[in-house]
Amino acid sequence: MQEQNLSETERSVLDGDPSNGSEMSEVGTLGSIFFEPGRTFADLKLKPRFIIAGVIIALLVTAYTFSLQYKIGEAGIRRFITEQIDKSPRADSLSPEQKSSAIDMQMTISKYTRYALPIFVFISFFIGGLLYWGASKAFGGTGGYMHAVSVWVYSSFPPAVIGMLANFLVMALKSADEIDLAASQRSLLNANLGFLVDGKASPLLATLLATFDLFSIWGWILAAIGLRITNRLSSGSSWAVVIIIALIGVGFRLIGAVFSGNPS
Repeated sequence: MQEQNLSETERSVLDGDPSNGSEMSEVGTLGSIFFEPGRTFADLKLKPRFIIAGVIIALLVTAYTFSLQYKIGEAGIRRFITEQIDKSPRADSLSPEQKSSAIDMQMTISKYTRYALPIFVFISFFIGGLLYWGASKAFGGTGGYMHAVSVWVYSSFPPAVIGMLANFLVMALKSADEIDLAASQRSLLNANLGFLVDGKASPLLATLLATFDLFSIWGWILAAIGLRITNRLSSGSSWAVVIIIALIGVGFRLIGAVFSGNPS
């Protein structure tokens, strides 16, 4: 494993002597992950944790969803749901009453799903951690499951915080008529190559190009650093784990784009 650029804290942890590493508070790790990711992950190897960072991410995601739907308004959401139903293969077989009932049901589901978003976000943390843990073990990693969850959450934290703050700014500057709800479920920012194609005409290509997102790449870099330190993996192995999991995620997004007819 390449260790030439390790800090004293990182090296002490990797050498198996946690007493030489300075343990930071959980609040301290929230700031240090932006500027000293190696030192932060070395500390997380000593004591894996993720609750506060996870709560902040969950609150930001929930706030973004509520804000976006408030900005679009109930009429805009109903119009979007109507368009999705019209694109479905079953649309021609629905009577006006059935179509109206389906729209009302989707409106109700959308309304209550928003309140459950923090739960879904935390479930995604545990699933993501499981994927990192299993893949790391396959490459000979030594970290435990909680280390993997910590890496997943902390590698997501800086991109989520900066990305969401930027999204709120864009949302404030844009009018509701300028926002495409289908393309804005994940983000209002054009920080990826998806803007090069028409998402409605080519949802699969738009989804694939959206994979090359600046915030996603930032998260992958942090995850590779975290897995290398917490699992004693080589740089190549840690990047292999990150890329494999990212490709799995892209696969699910492409499937979603096929079924929804929208970029995912």
